[in-house]
Amino acid sequence: MSLDALPAPAPDAQLGAHTDDRGTAFSLWAPRATRVELALVAPDRSQHNVDLDPNPDGVWSTWVEGVGDGALYGYRVHGPWDPKSGQRFNPAKLLMDPYARAYTGGVDYAGPILDHTAESHYKPDPTDSFLAVPLSVVVASTPPPAPVTRRPMAESVIYELHVKGYTRQHPLVPEHLRGTYAGLAHPAVVEHLVATGVTAVELLPVHHFVSEPFVIGSGLSNFWGYNTMGFFAPHEAYGSVRAPGAQVADFKEMVTTLHEAGIEVILDVVYNHTGEGGHEGPTLSFRGIDHGGYYRLTPDNRNDYDVTGTGNSVDTSELGVQRMVLDSLRYWVTEMGVDGFRFDLATTLIRDANHHVAQDHPLKLALQADPVLEGVKLIAEPWDVGPYGYQVGAWGPAWSEWNDRFRGYVRDYWRGTPNGVQELATRLSGSPDLYDHAGRTPEASVNFVTAHDGFTVRDLVSYDRKHNDANKEHNRDGTDDNRSWNCGVEGDTDDQGIVALRHRQVKNLLATMFLAFGTPMITAGDEFGRTQQGNNNAYCQDGPISWVDWGQLDAWGDVHAFTSTLLALRAEHPILRAATYRHHGDVLDARGLTLGRPDLAWLNGYSGEMTTDDWHDTGRQTIGMYVSDAQEAFVSWLHAGAYPLEITLPELPWGTAYRILLHSGNDDELPGPDDVLNAGTVMTIPPRTVVVMGVDVPTRRPRQPRRRTS
Repeated sequence: MSLDALPAPAPDAQLGAHTDDRGTAFSLWAPRATRVELALVAPDRSQHNVDLDPNPDGVWSTWVEGVGDGALYGYRVHGPWDPKSGQRFNPAKLLMDPYARAYTGGVDYAGPILDHTAESHYKPDPTDSFLAVPLSVVVASTPPPAPVTRRPMAESVIYELHVKGYTRQHPLVPEHLRGTYAGLAHPAVVEHLVATGVTAVELLPVHHFVSEPFVIGSGLSNFWGYNTMGFFAPHEAYGSVRAPGAQVADFKEMVTTLHEAGIEVILDVVYNHTGEGGHEGPTLSFRGIDHGGYYRLTPDNRNDYDVTGTGNSVDTSELGVQRMVLDSLRYWVTEMGVDGFRFDLATTLIRDANHHVAQDHPLKLALQADPVLEGVKLIAEPWDVGPYGYQVGAWGPAWSEWNDRFRGYVRDYWRGTPNGVQELATRLSGSPDLYDHAGRTPEASVNFVTAHDGFTVRDLVSYDRKHNDANKEHNRDGTDDNRSWNCGVEGDTDDQGIVALRHRQVKNLLATMFLAFGTPMITAGDEFGRTQQGNNNAYCQDGPISWVDWGQLDAWGDVHAFTSTLLALRAEHPILRAATYRHHGDVLDARGLTLGRPDLAWLNGYSGEMTTDDWHDTGRQTIGMYVSDAQEAFVSWLHAGAYPLEITLPELPWGTAYRILLHSGNDDELPGPDDVLNAGTVMTIPPRTVVVMGVDVPTRRPRQPRRRTS
């Protein structure tokens, strides 16, 4: 049986809790409820219940005098208990307000929250959950953070970090601020970001989240935060002040500090599922407000239709759910100062009422057209685990996408298992096979070699296999498709030859990402050798495995210096971060005359451009990426071979002289930056090395001599 369509909240309906000079207005969208009670919670934990009034659009509302900033509350929603029709109303459960601006903490699964056995047999659990669930907090409006001039994606360098893990062990951050929003705003932290060349931080989920019962039962916690319970509230545990709602001010101050340093703030947002888990999970909010309205259900309505792998997927075909997502995005932009969003498992958000993927989904169209979101960065993780969920390249001009094709091939290339260099050239040129259509540009491709999910870049060159025993799942969790190479020894070693090779390989991987057209994304700490000891699924590790060890900065300082130098070069020369696709077009001088060289070409190292035979040589492990405009040119040599390689620097039209700007090898292996290498010079590239060279090129077409006339 199918559920009836739900009414949508009126366009002017203001949901959540909103204060005025005399009290607070409360509104909740609960379209199938028969009664809604507001439970006001006093400091002594006593409750005062107030009935809300229904409206035809499914919104229940009331105004309470004398209630203001910092007040605690929840809802009790009445209605039928009929799981076979998708309805699980139970007023014994104190529910979190989906629109609350703050909450008080996590869930006490050992407390009186839920009788799972009773739920699974479709009987409402009469136990009051009041003492076990987070309380919603009334938060008065305050001015938004200071704005920042937003960069186009083509100029952006994204840095994915975890708010707590990034500063939990930072030696210069005061102990009481480590692991908080205020800790991330500490001058020493911001200085490192700026010095590295970061233009935007992408925060792992900071929407208020909870841990799952099975994780808590294992003595662990949901560290990453992909278990959202509040789409308008900054996570309470990251606040530096223990007072109801204080985390909101903390977050705003963090954003202001980052903006003043020229760093944008992007949120990793999880609208595809919630922290309530599958249909046998706890009733914390959405399930008790309208289970069949918020969640996708199987045809018999008894179970959640799962396309996320988490047991529950949010039903964005419902207008009220679409409204909630849009309201949340607008709030984080207008009130919290956020500059962009990375949408976790974004394909789930564009599935229709029949669970089919629809790139013209109303939510996607509304999001793209919303004036509040104009200029805000929209990044899709373009897949989920359902049918046809892999949507890489399909999101359209308003979007950038995580490019897992880039990640996979670049890893293969540097571990020595490529099939020639054709795909490497495609990935370096901005993955035009995926994105060069419908008016899209290279910035659509978010290029990365690591992310929070998987090995760090140091572990990528230190482990051939995952080591996830600390997760207490018998090493069964996490992917086995790591495409890594341990350089000869599994894990840490004192062999200095292997250590040096690992440093070089990390530089190679990072350099490939920074030199490719598109938007690079670094995982926090990769620029100075962060390790998770081979754990490639540290979602539950709130400890040293996940925390950034700033002590590694000394031992891996060469990698950080390499990173910051290359990013500075990229920032200084727009030609290295092309905003449009290049197709071997002629470079023209100021008079519109061709200079005889292309804007993008691929060099073989012996005769100039790659030949047909070169492209079809599956054993080839070297390529030169040549980029040029009317003023300057660069060539980057990527050599993944295990032996040195002699190349000949090509003559005109490519260039007259060359100078090495940086490389991933040892200083004594290549000429220095002051050495001018004339065209025709034979140069030896060391094994497994990237070399970036500036090229001297003519900036004007030589004048042709006039013919004498008699």
